[in-house]
Amino acid sequence: MVMRPNGMAGPFTQASLRAKIASCSPADKHGRMSDFDFFYGPRLLSGPGASSRAGQLLPPGRCLVVTDATVLSLGLADKMVSGLRDAAIEPIIFDPVEPDPPRATVLAAAEAGRDCASVIGFGGGSPMDVAKLAAYLLGSGDDLETLWGVGKAIGPRLPLIQVPTTAGTGSEATPVSVITVGGGEKRGVSSAALVADFAILDPDLTLGLPRDITAATGIDAMVHAIEAYTSKRLKNPMSDMLAREALRLLAANLLNACDTPRDVEARGQMLLGSHLAGVAFANAPVAGVHALAYPLGGHFHVPHGVSNALMLPHVLSHNMGAAMPLYAELGVLLDPLLEHESTQGAAEAFVQRMRDFSMRAGVPQHLGQVGVSASDVPFLASEAMKQERLLVNNPCPIGESDARRMYEAAL
Repeated sequence: MVMRPNGMAGPFTQASLRAKIASCSPADKHGRMSDFDFFYGPRLLSGPGASSRAGQLLPPGRCLVVTDATVLSLGLADKMVSGLRDAAIEPIIFDPVEPDPPRATVLAAAEAGRDCASVIGFGGGSPMDVAKLAAYLLGSGDDLETLWGVGKAIGPRLPLIQVPTTAGTGSEATPVSVITVGGGEKRGVSSAALVADFAILDPDLTLGLPRDITAATGIDAMVHAIEAYTSKRLKNPMSDMLAREALRLLAANLLNACDTPRDVEARGQMLLGSHLAGVAFANAPVAGVHALAYPLGGHFHVPHGVSNALMLPHVLSHNMGAAMPLYAELGVLLDPLLEHESTQGAAEAFVQRMRDFSMRAGVPQHLGQVGVSASDVPFLASEAMKQERLLVNNPCPIGESDARRMYEAAL
């Protein structure tokens, strides 16, 4: 049952508010809790230096390590690779993973791991997404083209460990892999078969991460928590609990992690918050913010966290009529003093608070800052409509005209 903050007096009556959020609530029309399924995700190892233990978790033989050249050049994988060798596991390094990886990269990774007994995804969301599909393709022998969509990957996969080096994507926790296909379109594979056996949260790997990456990935994780909490489909008490705790951890530590990049405590809390948000949205899927963000990444190569940050306030405003009580709850979570505001006041304060986080962290605030102009808006709006698997989760419907209006507001 959705609980509202005190002082809900505002432009909506109690009855109309209930009607507005009926599609967001896990309760049925009689107020009874609906049935739900919940998947906890991978077994979790957390702590400084934990990545060096990866070799203890894998079968003997070769291990495909999917990463990117930058992560490798920084030496972040050195201790883990040494640990693999100490465990008599031969690492096969595959490092040409790029942002918004195309299907060719997935197939190349699978080819590189042909003789491997296990897979590790090491890096940000792109290496982890490629690692999921490589592990599945190697274990199942399925054709990638048959897997797009939800629940189509049902075969076996190789043992899989995910090790994030940024606190943002939550990909180590989720059953989703997003790949760029022809024409810059992003398509996803979503299946429980892609969920890793283990996720390792090692804050040492994120120490000194540049501010722009820390900020963008941190806002990305906050978006995951917010969209899971307000998801129209599959929202449930477990995802709610994790989304709230994720947002609390992320809000309490994001600016500190940006300002003091070697604060291991803040880095660890950011990793945990990102992971909890990942588990939450693996069960209560993300929605309109991501649907409008994907065309920015696929066609303009805007980093995913930045594209989410750019679209977040505009989608929140669009959803306000349906999700107002939920936004108010999140507002009170971030600032308990908002409990004394009306529901509308607390919800609007929450939207402004998220704008402030983004601005203070240093994330771009306008599409013009990332090379998007007004002439691009109709194309972006049309492309966003292809993200049907995400749009169906949004508290309010988003049509092409709505998308166009939100892109224009973000210019």
